Amino acid sequence: MIWKKSEAEEASTQPQTQPQPPAAPATQNQSQSSKERALIGTSIEIKGDLRGAEDLHIEGRIDGKIELPQCSVTVGKSGRVNADITSRTIVVMGEVNGDMFGEEQIILRPSSTVHGNLFAPRVTLEDGAKFKGSIDMTTRTAESSVLPAAGSELRSA
Repeated sequence: MIWKKSEAEEASTQPQTQPQPPAAPATQNQSQSSKERALIGTSIEIKGDLRGAEDLHIEGRIDGKIELPQCSVTVGKSGRVNADITSRTIVVMGEVNGDMFGEEQIILRPSSTVHGNLFAPRVTLEDGAKFKGSIDMTTRTAESSVLPAAGSELRSA
């Protein structure tokens, strides 16, 4: 009976250990999904504002406004965006008509066509990129510290 009980105990501990390994891959999948990005495919067309908290890759068409301030936005080669874009990092390989506000950087790849103003501390225009607009590489902290002084000078004058 003792051997049977210990075998039963071993059998009862085995099912408890078996569910644990599948839990580990689920955790891995969760960490992988946090690194994944949302994809707007070539056949998708969105009209309106787009907000969220994950990286975005655009191969379709968006008309409106894109606000993903803590994420990255990539406009793929077939992507067509008629919108202002606010994001941490913006990479353009397709077409964008609108202003872009990058918290860290904006990169225009050789296949890109951009009509709009760029606002970011770092801007890269690769050879072959088509761009029409202005570039402002001042940081927001520098702007906020300069603007009150300029406003006070205007008032005292």
